[in-house]
Parts: sequence; structure tokens; C-alpha cells
Amino acid sequence: MRKDFLSFKDLNKEELFNLFSLTETLKKARPNQDNLLQGKTFVLVFEKPSLRTRVTFETGIFELGGKPIYLSPQDIGMGTRESVKDVALNLSRWVHGIIARVFAHQNVVELAKHANIPVINALSDLEHPCQVLADLFTVRERFGKFTGLKLAYIGDGNNVCHSLMLGAKLCGLEMWVATPKDYEPNNEYQKMSAAKITNDPAEAARDADIVYTDVWASMGQELEKEERLKIFSPYQINSKLMNYAKSSCLVMHCLPAHRGEEITDEVIDSPTSIVFDQSENRLHTQKAVLSTLTT
Repeated sequence: MRKDFLSFKDLNKEELFNLFSLTETLKKARPNQDNLLQGKTFVLVFEKPSLRTRVTFETGIFELGGKPIYLSPQDIGMGTRESVKDVALNLSRWVHGIIARVFAHQNVVELAKHANIPVINALSDLEHPCQVLADLFTVRERFGKFTGLKLAYIGDGNNVCHSLMLGAKLCGLEMWVATPKDYEPNNEYQKMSAAKITNDPAEAARDADIVYTDVWASMGQELEKEERLKIFSPYQINSKLMNYAKSSCLVMHCLPAHRGEEITDEVIDSPTSIVFDQSENRLHTQKAVLSTLTT
């Protein structure tokens, strides 16, 4: 595995499955963990607020014997108060790894370029690899395989969608993406993946083993929310749309969910919903990434 984890482009299939195996070991061992990160300090550079990402990284570092330090936008002012390069050079002198949650993907790339310690992308406008690593582990945990499965992603062609597209190709998971016209995934990611793209949510959901969605307006798109609610309304994950999928189809959402918008209560609270399994597995998969990059 490379020094950094910025994208699923940083992984090959063997490395991905090694992370899954380590995740299984760490999950089974909890709370009796080896002190894999004993004496190591990690800084969380967050330009965006977070529940799952912050808590799972801080808890994971602590459980493995390390020390997390959280830096909010007010603490650091990356790119304004101080250049990204200088932030990377300073942190490299003090800590053992950087976990960055940023608006612009270029900032996490720039951090990795100038830091001589591992940098982990905890979310950018282009990708959310830590989320998707947990998602794929959850699929493997439930099905024991990837081949022969169909995953339908329905909603906005956003950062989570991009990482899912790359991860699905790496695993051999068939993936369909259904978005409104002009909200398709980035063309570069379409070329790199094997995902089938459509504007018809029913086509994507037909005979799916997994249906996945995300919020329609991400952080930074608040001014577009009202317009997006109208455009995306046919893409809501509800019982009608789920009728196109297999009766055993599992439902996934990276959270936070806007209930009544992209997904109904009936679906997210159903027995086939595994959204909180995904959320739990963020802790375990991120511990595997931290251990692999820094030990």
C-alpha cells in the first residue's frame, strides 16, 4: 500500500482484501486490541463538521494506543492563514499521520505531496474512500462475496458515488448509477470504472441486491437545496422503488440521512437496512488503514 490513502486509485485488489482481513481481526479482537499505535499521535485536520468520521477516527486511534488531536477550521485556516504546504511541513515534524477532511480534493493531494508522514482522505469533494472501504467491507460481511451481486446507487453522482465506482470495479461488484440528467458522476470516474450510468432509477434498481443512496445536497451545496429537492424527488428510495429490487435487497446509506427526502423512514428503518452496520464498520476499517500505513 502507498504512503497515503487519498483514493481507491491508491489500492490494488490484493491490498484491499488485506485491509478486509485485518479489519475482521481488529473487529473480533475489540476491545482487547494490540497497541499497534502506541506512542503515536495523529492530527485530524477538518474543514467540515463530522459525526461518524471524527468519532470513529478518534476512537480507533485511542483503542490502538495512539493519541488523536482535532483541529477545526478556526484552529488552522489551511490555505488562508497558512499555506497547505507549510501545514504539511509543520505537521510532519510533530505527528505520525494526518487525517484530512477537506472541501477541495487538491488540498489533500497537496498535503500528501509535502508531508513525509501518511495522509488519509477523510472526505473531499471528489472522493470519500474511508466511507466506501467500510461500505465494501459491510457488503462482504453480509454476502461473503462481491461477484454476482448488483449494487444500485441512486441519487447524486457525488464523492461517495465516485469512490464506490472505483471500489466496485476493484472488487468485481456490478454497479449501476442512476442520477438526474446533468448530475451524473465525473467523466473521469466514469472512464476509470465499469459502472453503468442511467437516468432511470427503476432501471438501476431492477433485480438489485443492494440499493445505496446519499443526501441530495452535500455540504457546500446548501444554496442549491430547494432546486435539488425538486429535481431529485423521483430518485427517492421508497417502497415503490424498492419493489424493482430483489425481495432480499439490502439498503445502504452513508449518513447523515435526510429522512423523507432521499430515503423514507419505512425503508431506512426496515429489517433490510444495514446503514448502521456501515456506520459501525467505519471504526474497524479505519483502524485497519491506520495500522497498515503507520506500522
